[in-house]
Amino acid sequence: MEPVRIHDPADPRVGAYLDIRERDLVGRQGRFIAEGKVVLDVLLGSGRFEPESVLVLENRLAGLDHVLRKVPAHVPVYAANGAVMDRIAGFHMHRGVLAIGRRGDPLPAQALLAALPARALVLVLVGIANHDNIGSIFRNAAAFGADAVFIDQTCCDPLYRKAIRVSVGAALKVPFATFSDTHAFAETLESLGFAQYALSPRGRTDIRQVPGGARAALYLGTEGEGLPESLLSQLHGLRIGMAENFDSLNVAAASAIALHHFRAGSP
Repeated sequence: MEPVRIHDPADPRVGAYLDIRERDLVGRQGRFIAEGKVVLDVLLGSGRFEPESVLVLENRLAGLDHVLRKVPAHVPVYAANGAVMDRIAGFHMHRGVLAIGRRGDPLPAQALLAALPARALVLVLVGIANHDNIGSIFRNAAAFGADAVFIDQTCCDPLYRKAIRVSVGAALKVPFATFSDTHAFAETLESLGFAQYALSPRGRTDIRQVPGGARAALYLGTEGEGLPESLLSQLHGLRIGMAENFDSLNVAAASAIALHHFRAGSP
């Protein structure tokens, strides 16, 4: 495919890329930004999301040939020099690779639950508003084979540009869905046979004492406040043992330990 050369930052064909850092904050009309070679490759292989266009720094075209070959014929590939690309994006684009993806219709939580296998390991995120943490948790979910991630409506968007980048594209691979009522969702998981665990420094049981099972849901809350007390009382609290006089981990680090434990401990 011959790339379309862009010489004017105001060219309407690349309007969706303008000032991406600021526009991420207000949404992109059913779109998201994929940034970097690895993330672009994941997007092009995704069965859930579709690319709308690709924008590449001219001097990176040759090195991206094997990735760009995967771009569907109807999807335009734009190329620009460094100065033009920086003015389009609104900051220096040292990676030199951007793509617009289409969000499509959100996947209902019930539909994702119905599609899970008989043996399933899922994450349930409550109140996690930091994009670095969301991205890292999705990366861990992909690394340790979590079957799905469920997020409440107070969590930040996994398809925010930075979250996708930090996840190294895992936010485009790991199935996720949003739910509104946390307590009702916990009751639904219980009815489906999930053992439900709340990760908390105040958890009564050391995680090493709990073997993996057929169906497990791991709940993670925001750093500092953690999971709501009303939810903690509804779930089996687990703690990760650590050195004395230090009682907490970054939530993303905790997710990696918990996922590894439950995946490795599953029969």
